[in-house]
Amino acid sequence: MLNRRHLRIKVLQALYAYFQSEEENFNRTEKEMLHQIDRIYDLYLYLLLTFDEIKDVSEQKLDESKGKIRPTEEDLNPNLKFIENKVFATIENSKHLRRQAEENKVSWVGDANKEMFRKMFAQIKESEIYFAYMAEESRSFEADLEFVISLFKTEIANSELIYHFFEETSIHWMDDIDLACSMVLKTIKTVKADEELSGDLKILPLYKDPEDEIPFVKTLLRKTIARNSENEEIIDELTKNWEIDRIAKMDIILMKMAITEFQEFNNIPTKVTLNEYIEISKFYSTPKSNAFINGILDKVIDKLTKDNKIVKIGRGLIT
Repeated sequence: MLNRRHLRIKVLQALYAYFQSEEENFNRTEKEMLHQIDRIYDLYLYLLLTFDEIKDVSEQKLDESKGKIRPTEEDLNPNLKFIENKVFATIENSKHLRRQAEENKVSWVGDANKEMFRKMFAQIKESEIYFAYMAEESRSFEADLEFVISLFKTEIANSELIYHFFEETSIHWMDDIDLACSMVLKTIKTVKADEELSGDLKILPLYKDPEDEIPFVKTLLRKTIARNSENEEIIDELTKNWEIDRIAKMDIILMKMAITEFQEFNNIPTKVTLNEYIEISKFYSTPKSNAFINGILDKVIDKLTKDNKIVKIGRGLIT
């Protein structure tokens, strides 16, 4: 599920596009932002569906081996442990996953994708975790689950083939893939031994609380744009030794968002807001940005507090 930091990042990306655009079309910016957030769920579904595709390739390889002119004993009596993995079966039989994938129009249909999974399976067959799993004679649901988790972490989530597909599909997905992978792992870890044939696997929702989180991103976007001139004046005043044109644009947008959040969200502690934007700057701006933003926002907090513009409501928030 989405967390607040990821939502802030999506607003940051939308604001960057907005301020870079000559049109500055607010409605289009908000619509595109919400669309990109929704598409994170498509990424999650794609990753969950990889297990079915890999299993299908394995079954096809077994059929091809049996159809050889001179099949070996191993070809005729293959190790079926991989395709009979109970976690694979649970995912394959999930009615919830099928329904959601159909609604979102997410599938791996297409010859190019089939070829990609054939290459992936060839790599998987050469991996240590595959050899170890297939060599173990005893079978248990716990071993199946442990294998699928390891398989996803080492061979699927880190697959260059998958990464290339996602890069080609959406320029935003490389920022979202860690979140989507964590959602997949959480989903797999909820699989129970008796769910193999029930189709009861529950996939995660995108939002933990859409009635809270959707208004959060909309308000943060709208208010940061509405307060743009006011926020620029504050930044200009507190960076007198800097020419604002020389400050990284991403730093400026991050500070504008933080200044807006300090004042617009009375249920978010000031320290939480400060720490969030410092952390985001470490990944989305220059190496020295976090220290710079930290120093300026400390001054912003002092200024806004003196001007009675930061008002927090709730237990532990009133200062």
